[in-house]
Amino acid sequence: MAQEPPLPIRAFLPKGPTLLALGVFLGLGVPPLADAAGPLMPAAIFLIVLGPLLRIDLAAAGAALTRPMPSIVLPLIVMVASPLVAAGLAMLAGLGPDLTLALVLAAAAPPSSGTTAVARMLGLNGTVPLVATLVSMALAPLTVPLAAAWFGGLSLAPLALALKLAGLVGGAAAVALVARRHAAGLLAAWGGLIDGVTVTALIVFALATMAGMRAAIGADPALAVLCLVLAFAANAGLQLMGALVLPGSFRERVTAGLVLGNRNVGLVWSALGAAASPQLALYFAATQLPIYILPRFVQILCDRRERARCAPDTDKART
Repeated sequence: MAQEPPLPIRAFLPKGPTLLALGVFLGLGVPPLADAAGPLMPAAIFLIVLGPLLRIDLAAAGAALTRPMPSIVLPLIVMVASPLVAAGLAMLAGLGPDLTLALVLAAAAPPSSGTTAVARMLGLNGTVPLVATLVSMALAPLTVPLAAAWFGGLSLAPLALALKLAGLVGGAAAVALVARRHAAGLLAAWGGLIDGVTVTALIVFALATMAGMRAAIGADPALAVLCLVLAFAANAGLQLMGALVLPGSFRERVTAGLVLGNRNVGLVWSALGAAASPQLALYFAATQLPIYILPRFVQILCDRRERARCAPDTDKART
């Protein structure tokens, strides 16, 4: 009979948001460590996509696909409304064309593949982020090239983008399908270990994204600070938009906020290639910091909300 994962693994998961933030700071503080993590990035990305597919409840995912919020409304807000809002705000703020394009393309990117794992770390429903992410990735080959053309006059190949996404998601889905068919019992029993591997992959990815960041900050500190401020403001603003505007319970709205705020900017970055200006590249690198730092603050908010909700019941029990 399969055994339960050991206690250290189960205890490791709630610390995930803190470890993600530490990974970013380690990458910034120890550049050789970030450089060493660079070659591991493709494997980390694959594991980040694979982990949630191994852990997802297929019945719950099927049910989510029939609901308009995760399957239609949220992906449309992510892929269509967000870049339009970002463009309007960037123009109102008087940002230059490069930074405006950077904000728009970051907001046009599909949700980060790690959002499902982050949601699970925070005790939230991982099904909605996974469904919204997969649907958004299906829309990306259409919406991302349009955003690049309209706001920057850049030409992206939709087919190349679609093939890249299909290779990433399709490969992970194939592995997950085989594993579910032949080792479903082990997957269920060792779910905590799978989550632990996913968190570790996220930490490796966080380290790798900081490669070259310290040198870029040193080369133009003023621009780097501006990009960091904009990246945190954009991520937090999109999360607030999701949490305050969209319907649902507190936890559902927080989950929607994570989907809106955390984007797979690396996908757009790689699609741009040499067309990415230094300002775009610096902003895209800066977007990784809030993705890995803000979940710790979301965790604090959720914990405080939970304690406040339970406090009246505790007081009643004492009386």
